[in-house]
Amino acid sequence: MPASSSAHFSSAVSRAPFSALTRVRAAYERIARVDRPEIWITLRPQAEVEAEARALDARADAGAAADARAVGMSGDPLPLAGRLLAVKGNIDVAGLPTTAGCPSYAYLPERDAPAVARLREAGALVLGTTNMDQFATGLVGTRSPYGAVRAAHAPERVSGGSSSGSAVAVALGIVDLALGTDTAGSGRVPAAFNGIVGLKPSRGLVPTEGVVPACASLDCVTVFARTLPEARSALALMSVPPGREAPHRTPGPWRVAVPPPDSLGPLDDGWAEAYEAAAARLAAAGARLMPLDPTPFTEAGALLYEGAFVAERYTAVGAFVDAHTDDAHTGDTHTGAADLDPTVAGIIRRARDIPAHRLYADQARLDSLRTAALGALGDADALLLPTAPGHPTLAEVAADPLGANARLGRFTNSTNLFDLAAVAVPGGEVRGHPFGVMLIGAAGTDERLAGLAALLTPPVRLAVVGAHLTGQPLNPQLLALGARLVRTTTTAPVYRLYALPTEPPKPGLVHTGPAGAAIEAEIWELSAEALGSLTAALPRPMTLGRVELADATTVPGFLCEPAALTGAQDITEYGGWRPYADAHH
Repeated sequence: MPASSSAHFSSAVSRAPFSALTRVRAAYERIARVDRPEIWITLRPQAEVEAEARALDARADAGAAADARAVGMSGDPLPLAGRLLAVKGNIDVAGLPTTAGCPSYAYLPERDAPAVARLREAGALVLGTTNMDQFATGLVGTRSPYGAVRAAHAPERVSGGSSSGSAVAVALGIVDLALGTDTAGSGRVPAAFNGIVGLKPSRGLVPTEGVVPACASLDCVTVFARTLPEARSALALMSVPPGREAPHRTPGPWRVAVPPPDSLGPLDDGWAEAYEAAAARLAAAGARLMPLDPTPFTEAGALLYEGAFVAERYTAVGAFVDAHTDDAHTGDTHTGAADLDPTVAGIIRRARDIPAHRLYADQARLDSLRTAALGALGDADALLLPTAPGHPTLAEVAADPLGANARLGRFTNSTNLFDLAAVAVPGGEVRGHPFGVMLIGAAGTDERLAGLAALLTPPVRLAVVGAHLTGQPLNPQLLALGARLVRTTTTAPVYRLYALPTEPPKPGLVHTGPAGAAIEAEIWELSAEALGSLTAALPRPMTLGRVELADATTVPGFLCEPAALTGAQDITEYGGWRPYADAHH
């Protein structure tokens, strides 16, 4: 993206509402509360990050004009000041071991990878490096000696890989941004499973220097965020000026290729309907939908692991895997180094013996499929697909590690083989779990895809039970963010309500199960960006979690940490905050 684009996108996200030091302290408190140690490979000491935050706050307060000219950010030298960053474990962070998910492979880099360095220069603070499918070989997030990474809001399900820890750190609100990589879908599948945004740029737009390669000719550095503007801002800051112009776009409405659901192969229950609903949102926003046969895309995707292209993974780390396997000739990966994942090692070792003639045959087959795929796209701005065909449980992946992983890459594997760009965004929910879609387009159309994706992002709903209710002191915060009241209802009868000694007064809602009662609640609708802003400013002891409603559905809502209830008054008998407030005025 040219410099002007960087200035435009970075300005789309306002400076963090609290000091960097305050946000760092809140992040480490949240790390302790969520208790997900499997997210991290190396978590930096809190005191070390706090020292950086103090220096950053001082620099931001000073308003260094010279830095503004150097960075070229329209007078803002630190567009990401106070933003917290996590980095996938195969991307270099100076002073932290780069493991690629394998402790015995680790080395200590002297400098940041360019992608990391550019975000730090813009004011982002790195908390640590994150867990991943070993050597970025997998889409499940379970192939790691550091432990399987569970989905952020459904711990019985996989988080998606290989950029698993990065995605979950963003989804749980620990960091604002996280870096991943994407060769076969690793920057998109975890985004879909955790309800966040994942941008996979055109190849070459973000430097891959300082990244342990999976398939060097296909690898991309990707970015995760809870909102599309935040992801676009980070991508713009990391990008180099494009070496090729985006394809010319003929005038007219957005044109989106949409394969019919019955052409996509088996999908999880409810996913076809969610996909059709996403397409309908695009049509309602003025896009023209065009039919497309996805066969060339799915057939090419199968070549990535089932064909000869997997040999490039052996080129990247095969010598290491061979050297750390007891018998380098039998292919027995179960008797080698204790930290080698057997599934990953087996994939890499088998790639060693693929004959050269098979690679040439697969290249010819790929060229034919690429011609067919791009011909089918025609003048469409993008192709809309589900990001994955389903979301498996940890048990399902354990029972069939290769088959489950292969299924997850059905729609993502071909993107880099065809040299395309992509953006993955939330597409709604199915039975209370995130459902994600992605838009795929020609190389160089990253900005175009992001603009189109903004039409897809559905509004989110928020349950409020206290000071944000209509007429209450904090309700103007919702109105200022463009929120709209949808309805008044009650929670399921599984909560208790407490009056907290805060200013202004507010209640705390706590899930107690059968000992609870139904509590009055309002459901508000607002953009994902607005919810992100509200969450970033949420003071302790309030937290954001899933609130079960009377109709058995769940929505995000304000809850309270149980530790804050010591000395608080149980006001459940009033049935809601307003009746209690009225009785005490």
